[in-house]
Amino acid sequence: MPGCHYEADGRPLGTRLRLALEELGPIFVKFGQTLSTRRDLLPDDIALELVKLQDRVAPFPGHEARQLIEEALGMPVSQAFLSFDETPLASASVAQVHPACLADGEPVVVKVLRPGIEQRIQQDMALLHELAGLAQRYWPEAGRLRLPEVVEEFEKTLLDELDLVREAANATEIRRRFEDSEILYVPRIYWPHTRRNVLVMERISGIPIGDIERLRQDGVNLKLLAERGVEIFFTQVLRDNLFHADMHPGNIFATPDARYIAVDFGIVGSISREDKRYIAENFLAFFNRDYRRVAEMHIESGWVPADTRVEEFESAIRAVCEPIFGKPLKDISYGHLLLRLFQVARRFNMVVQPQLVLLQKTLLNIEGLGRELYPELDLWQTAKPVLERWFKEEISPAASLKRAQSHLSEWAAHWPEMPMLAHRTLERTAQGRLTLHVHELEALQRELATGHRKTVASVSGGALLISGAILATGGGWLIPGALMGGIGLILMLRAG
Repeated sequence: MPGCHYEADGRPLGTRLRLALEELGPIFVKFGQTLSTRRDLLPDDIALELVKLQDRVAPFPGHEARQLIEEALGMPVSQAFLSFDETPLASASVAQVHPACLADGEPVVVKVLRPGIEQRIQQDMALLHELAGLAQRYWPEAGRLRLPEVVEEFEKTLLDELDLVREAANATEIRRRFEDSEILYVPRIYWPHTRRNVLVMERISGIPIGDIERLRQDGVNLKLLAERGVEIFFTQVLRDNLFHADMHPGNIFATPDARYIAVDFGIVGSISREDKRYIAENFLAFFNRDYRRVAEMHIESGWVPADTRVEEFESAIRAVCEPIFGKPLKDISYGHLLLRLFQVARRFNMVVQPQLVLLQKTLLNIEGLGRELYPELDLWQTAKPVLERWFKEEISPAASLKRAQSHLSEWAAHWPEMPMLAHRTLERTAQGRLTLHVHELEALQRELATGHRKTVASVSGGALLISGAILATGGGWLIPGALMGGIGLILMLRAG
């Protein structure tokens, strides 16, 4: 076969690689799935072979699936379903899916965990923990990469995937948030038939997102589909703080009107409000080519050391980012970009954030998907309006005021205590009896060192608000007190 790499036994290199990953187990299959979305980094024959890891891993026998379902439901399959097909529709590293019909004739799919999968994953994770520990001791770069913590995050993600009740809950929640959406559909979950190792879901009909030829034949607008993929990702991350984190083509389908259908919510990501804000601000500054602000935020967040020279870091970021601006995906060498990013990270001792690895992996999938669907896509310009809309809704003064109003009842409940607390604090200060315990001082130093200005702003704002209230009610100090209180309120709102 032209373009293929063959080995001595006659099998193509891609086939041998796929079989090796399957033999090594589910963790390595997931690595191959991620690689399969990056055809810009792999030879075509290897990339096409790795695509089979998305839903065509060797299945386990259908009669075993039937037995597992009966044990989970506590009844014969013939009683639970009008029909059940032992031949799986798809088979992946953790589970496989069988077509069936409920008693009322409703078409569904039944997802069943592979027998013994939990023990296999635990064995693989024990090996990864051991390797991370060895790297931590003997590899100088390991401290910056935080490998043990990255492995811990990965382990939590995989173990969560083994609980199909959790997956069903994830799917139900994302379905609720995109109800009546024109861009994403999530199938219905049938809870009476769902257990920890068995999940029953509405059977959907769509075009596999990786079948570009069929998408074209059915007249799907590939540009719109690529843009909507980007919109879905940023909407899930910024609006919902809950995102589908396993968006390889085996889990994504499309309709002729360019609507996505997502399945398999075993891996779902979430990030803290603080990380979300830093990420959104970084993206927006990047889209506006404000590289100095990007550099400042990396220092403020503690992602690079506090003594980093802003000008040097800004210059390094500009050198990486500027060449890709205004270019469609097809003209960006992702491998070259990754290499430059790694070099910058190493030079400035950038610390890996384990809690963001899943987000970065998902963005990698989305970018690869967009590259396949519509190579002319400008990823950055597509994402910018979504980010600007989020800033308007979440960061604007009106949004801050709305959040403050939602806390008014809570503040009002504690307001009668504030004058006395402020009086005692001022009295202790005047008498020299106001002290900070060592652990409190260390905590404050950590907050300042890592650039968590929101905490400082909240404390400062609260102090100014209380002091202003005392001055304003103390007679003769109404205007200074009102000004001080107003500044305190602004600081607290900005910190919120």
